[in-house]
Amino acid sequence: MKTNDISRREFLRRVGLGAAAVTAASIPGCSPSTQNKGPQGSETAEIPTDSMTTRHNPTTGDDVSLLGYGCMRWPTIEGDPDDKLDQEEINRLVDKAIAHGVNYFDTSPAYCKGRSEEATGIALSRHPRDSYYIATKLSNFSPSTWSREAGEQMYRNSLKNLRTDHIDYMLLHAVGMGGPDNLRSRYIDNGMLDFLLAEREAGRIRNLGFSYHGDIEVFDHLLAENDRYRWDFVQIQLNYVDWHHANAEYLYGELSKRGIPAVIMEPLLGGRLANVPDHIVARLKQREPQRSVASWAFRFAGTHPGVLTVLSGMTYMDHLEDNLRSFCPLQPLDDEEMQFLYDTADLMTKFPTIPCNDCKYCMPCPYGIDIPSILLHYNRCVNEGNVPAGMQDENYAQARRAFLVGYDRAVPGLRQASHCIGCGQCAPHCPQQINIPRELHRIDQYVETLKQA
Repeated sequence: MKTNDISRREFLRRVGLGAAAVTAASIPGCSPSTQNKGPQGSETAEIPTDSMTTRHNPTTGDDVSLLGYGCMRWPTIEGDPDDKLDQEEINRLVDKAIAHGVNYFDTSPAYCKGRSEEATGIALSRHPRDSYYIATKLSNFSPSTWSREAGEQMYRNSLKNLRTDHIDYMLLHAVGMGGPDNLRSRYIDNGMLDFLLAEREAGRIRNLGFSYHGDIEVFDHLLAENDRYRWDFVQIQLNYVDWHHANAEYLYGELSKRGIPAVIMEPLLGGRLANVPDHIVARLKQREPQRSVASWAFRFAGTHPGVLTVLSGMTYMDHLEDNLRSFCPLQPLDDEEMQFLYDTADLMTKFPTIPCNDCKYCMPCPYGIDIPSILLHYNRCVNEGNVPAGMQDENYAQARRAFLVGYDRAVPGLRQASHCIGCGQCAPHCPQQINIPRELHRIDQYVETLKQA
């Protein structure tokens, strides 16, 4: 063990498990899971440290935690004008996750304004290297990074920032955005895919895959070339709304046919499945009053046997603890529960929310517009019933005021949708393929209608 590794006893003490948990774990028949304050998986239950559900990777033999840590939204220091990451809190979150069996950490050179890899590397390097798996990406979105030289430099920077000599799970990032031409420019014509394949052959990459966004033609092409590339895993968006209302069922099915493990992103659909409309909350709580609303989405994703891990961006400790309850261990959904969620999704799609997941790939806007905040404010008002269709609505005055006052609070005047000129620079970068200028103009027109009423 390295000198900067911490013992398990000290590790458990730091994350607040204490001597009692250590003692209980050492006595046969007396594990922390038997001392819960509520039913397993409930919001009041204590979380066992030895019950994380894992999935086996047939390529490298890894036993991967079904809950994976998405490192896209690490906590920042409150009030810091530059959104500096809170390394102490990141360390605490990582310690808690590892103590409870999480061993898959997914990051990227693009996350947290380029700071995620370094912060993740600092937190993880305090633990034995064989106790976790690192996933990162070649995030060469800009044409300035499409050269072979720039791509190799990005890859080597990842190794340095993550404080490791190998990457366990390496991804081509967001293939499908921009269609086949974009794929060829970023990975094929410049030889970067050949380079990554050689790195896998040399052992510095243990598993090679891609994260898919957008163009089905690209997805199908890469799978058709599986004999050549031998994809070890593929990252897709999957949740109970997208299963029938987008292409999640197709994507998962194509991977399952080929025996390729699926890594799941957006199980909460950008947080929207944790912040559902009140009548959906009531529906879910009536069925499972002890569980959180979000737990339904995580259990849905984890129930599919071809899923290797389900990523969640857990910025706060309560997010992490709630998700741990869903996977320590997982209680898979039965057929009747799955149909209940499909019916729930049908109800939810009647609400005209915009599929923004706050990834911020559309930013910065050259005209200073805060695109994610505008779209998220609109979605929040839809979910809360504060988007009145007309003055005949019973709660029109209250909803009108809530929308307008909330809009001014959420988005400064100079960054609101009224300043969009429709240049369209944002749209090609959106993984959800939102027609951003159209949505901004629609929201601006709606705001003007409310102001004039």
